[in-house]
Amino acid sequence: MTSAPLAARLSIPSGPLFFPVTAFGPDGAVDLDTYRLHVRRGVEAGAAAVFACCGTGEFHALTPEEFEGCVRAAVEAAEGRVPVVAGAGYGTALAVRYARLAERAGADGLLAMPPYLVQAAQEGLLRHYRELAAATSLPMIVYQRDNAVFTPATVVELARTDGIIGFKDGHGDLDLMQRIVSAVRTEVPGDFLYFNGLPTAELTQLAYRGIGITLYSSAAFCFAPEIALACHTAFRTGDDATAERLIDGFYRPFVELRAKGRGYAVSLVKAAVRMRGLDVGEVRPPLHEPAGDHVKRLARLIERGQALLEEDR
Repeated sequence: MTSAPLAARLSIPSGPLFFPVTAFGPDGAVDLDTYRLHVRRGVEAGAAAVFACCGTGEFHALTPEEFEGCVRAAVEAAEGRVPVVAGAGYGTALAVRYARLAERAGADGLLAMPPYLVQAAQEGLLRHYRELAAATSLPMIVYQRDNAVFTPATVVELARTDGIIGFKDGHGDLDLMQRIVSAVRTEVPGDFLYFNGLPTAELTQLAYRGIGITLYSSAAFCFAPEIALACHTAFRTGDDATAERLIDGFYRPFVELRAKGRGYAVSLVKAAVRMRGLDVGEVRPPLHEPAGDHVKRLARLIERGQALLEEDR
C-alpha cells in the first residue's frame, strides 16, 4: 500500500491506467510469477496505476483465494511506485469479502463492479455501494455498466458517501455523463474523479475529454504500452492530430476486430500479450480464445500501430 491518498495520485496521471490480464499456467492455475512480471513491466513502461483483478483481469473467473494472491502479487510488483486498485463485485456480502481480501493484500483502493445479475432500483444500488464503501478503509471507485446504471441524483449521493472518490463509466451515454458531472459539480463541490471505462477507451476519449473526463482505462497498454503511451501523451498535451492518427490507424480497427467475437475485450487482449512475448496463458471459461484469422489480423494491427509511431519520429 502506498502512503499518498489515492484520489490525489489518480487525479493527474503521468501515464495510462493499467489493467493487467491475469496469468494462468498450462494446468489452468494462476501463475503468480508471470503475473508479477506482467505488472512489473507495466509499471516500468510508465503506467500511472495498476487496476488488478478487474474486467480485463478476469475477476469473474477467480476464486477468493486466487484473487487475494493476485492482488498481493500486484502490490509486491508495484513496490509502492504506483497505486494498486483491486476489483470487487457480485452481491453485497461477496463484494464485501473481496474488498476485505484486497485490503488485507495491501491494495490502495477498490473498483466496485456491478452486482451480479440482478436488475436493482436506484435505492438498492445506493445501499449496496454504501455498504461496500463502509466495509473497509479503502477508497472506492464505482463502475457504471450493464445492470448498474445510475441517475445523476444517485451519483450525487454516491459522491456524498464517505470513502467513494470516483465514478467510472462503461455505459457510454455521454448525455447522461454530462448530466452526472454537472449535478455532482453543483451539489457536491470538490474533486470527485471520473473515468472513461469503455472497452478500448482511447477510441472515445476525445469525446469524453469534451465533457471534462480526462482519466481512462487502457487495455491496449497490456500489450502495446508504447502505442498507449503515445496516445495518452497526445490526449494530455492536446495533440489531436497524433491522437486522431492513432485512432484511425490502430484503435478503430482494433475495436472493429474486437467486435468480431463475444468476450474479445478480454481474450483478444490476452492473445496480444502472448504475441508480444509473455505467456500469460489462455482465458478461462466461459470466455474463449479468438479465432486464428482474428489473431493474424491482430498481429498486423500491432505492426501498423508501431509503424504509426515511427512516422511521428
